[in-house]
Amino acid sequence: MRPLLISAVLLAFALPVQAAPPRLHVLIIDGVNNHDWAQTTPVLAGLLEDSGRFDVEVSTTPPRGASPEAWAAWHPDFRRYDAVISNFNGGDHGKDVIMWPKAVEADFETYVKNGGGFVSYHAANNAFPGWTAYEEMVGLLWRPNTFGPGVVFDDKGQKQIVETGTGLNPNHPKRYDFTLTIANREHPITRGLPATIALQSEQLTYGQHGPDAVVRGDTLTFLTYAWCENVQLNEPLDWVRDYGKGRVYVTQLGHTWHDEPSPDLANAGFRTLFLRGVEWAATGKVTLPVQKGYIIP
Repeated sequence: MRPLLISAVLLAFALPVQAAPPRLHVLIIDGVNNHDWAQTTPVLAGLLEDSGRFDVEVSTTPPRGASPEAWAAWHPDFRRYDAVISNFNGGDHGKDVIMWPKAVEADFETYVKNGGGFVSYHAANNAFPGWTAYEEMVGLLWRPNTFGPGVVFDDKGQKQIVETGTGLNPNHPKRYDFTLTIANREHPITRGLPATIALQSEQLTYGQHGPDAVVRGDTLTFLTYAWCENVQLNEPLDWVRDYGKGRVYVTQLGHTWHDEPSPDLANAGFRTLFLRGVEWAATGKVTLPVQKGYIIP
């Protein structure tokens, strides 16, 4: 073996191996939702685990109509996780709304305030009317226009406040193909993504409203928006915020419905936003690359 080649081999053995970052521990909460949570959660869990960055556990709440004893027995230990993803929606109004037990609510608030990550997935921003801390965490929710101000974007991509009591109440057209615009290309979640992303068979929710101090206080960093033909407005679809020492990522993408296909979950743009959103919520940083070419089996 030539001396130069020997030196190269010895140098290769001497160089430290770059260790992969430790896997993050993530909890998905499901069990009640107007959307097809039973089909969605395994797709999300598989996507997270296949990335090599996450270990995932699932906590399924008691079903609608369960006894108080069943709910009293459900109490996740949030402290065990780097991030919690809510795929739970107990409703936004009326007598049939399902809330988490008060002790669970209190523990969750403490978890996020002390540095835990929280991801509100799709219809999770509909949930828990009257739980003030949750509404402040999420920032914009499926609430009537009397609840608080809303946000839209003008044709130059500038944020505009929709005053309380004006604008649209929450709704959405049927799922369809539309273009997502990246509102902030410098945030770690969106860095490296193209300026626009074509989405397939997705839901474009409009008319979301939030607590006045949160919306006006400029505490929300908007990542994406999309033009909704039905209402002729640019509506925000992804945003983040800090809450205490914790981080919150909210996405209204990822629509699923019972007994119909959901090709939107296979979209590389959606997958990138979701994976990076979870990682950012858990750590405040992003190491995961832009996703490509994934097809749901």
